[in-house]
Amino acid sequence: MPRPRHFVHHLGVFAGDFTASERFYTAALGVLDIEPGYRTDSIAEYWARDHDTPSISLETAPSEADVTRGLHVAFEAPDRAAVDAFHEAAVTAGGTSRHRPRFWPEYKAYAAFVSDPDDNNIEALVKEANQPL
Repeated sequence: MPRPRHFVHHLGVFAGDFTASERFYTAALGVLDIEPGYRTDSIAEYWARDHDTPSISLETAPSEADVTRGLHVAFEAPDRAAVDAFHEAAVTAGGTSRHRPRFWPEYKAYAAFVSDPDDNNIEALVKEANQPL
């Protein structure tokens, strides 16, 4: 049977402060079982423990003009507890809460939103199709 194709293979984020961003992403994504699979002094590539695609690559921005800003990326969580843990870990690791975990009826999802050190909107969510609109 052929391997399923992903909609997105990988995403690159260029950090203004690599150390601060690496601390944030490692903590926030770690509770979702997403961890650095490849790392150097200026790159951390994050993927799920059991497969390397899709992935997110965190890199040191070559200049201030190259820093990724205004990005909104959402990570799927297995359940509400993982969304709660994501929010807690992300804020503890230097992120800023945008929206505490709650159910969003318009999306049928339980989600939390946190700004990373460069003010990107990082979300964790679990879809709950059985919830009413």
